[in-house]
Formats: sequence, C-alpha cells, structure tokens
Amino acid sequence: MASAQYRIESMDPLLGTLLPPTDYKHVFADCSLAVAVAVKSVNDPTRQQVRVVHIPSGEVIFQTATTTPH
Repeated sequence: MASAQYRIESMDPLLGTLLPPTDYKHVFADCSLAVAVAVKSVNDPTRQQVRVVHIPSGEVIFQTATTTPH
C-alpha cells in the first residue's frame, strides 16, 4: 500500500505551520502523518470538522467532530 494517497479536507480554514495556507491540496503517502497534520491544522478539532480521505477509494479514514451551525 505504498502508493496509497491521503488528502485532508475541511470546510473550516486550515491553519498551522505543518500545512502551508496555500497548500490545501497536499497529498500524503502516510495515513498516520495525514491524520496528525489534519488535527494540528484546525484551531479546535472538537468544534471544527476535518477529515482525511483515502483518495483511491474515497473512504473517509478519519474525521473529527461534525460541524454545527454557528
């Protein structure tokens, strides 16, 4: 599964030094790294939704809290 690719998706702005603000489409080869960067890329993962998607299958492999209306 070395060719597996993972993408971070979020309706909220992604922040942080691990994911440059202009690189929302970054693809990760490592699932664990993608999840770690995803959680670190939102201000509050308990209130903001961020997910990691396995690109070939479209399966959401990780997801934080669902978004609630503001």
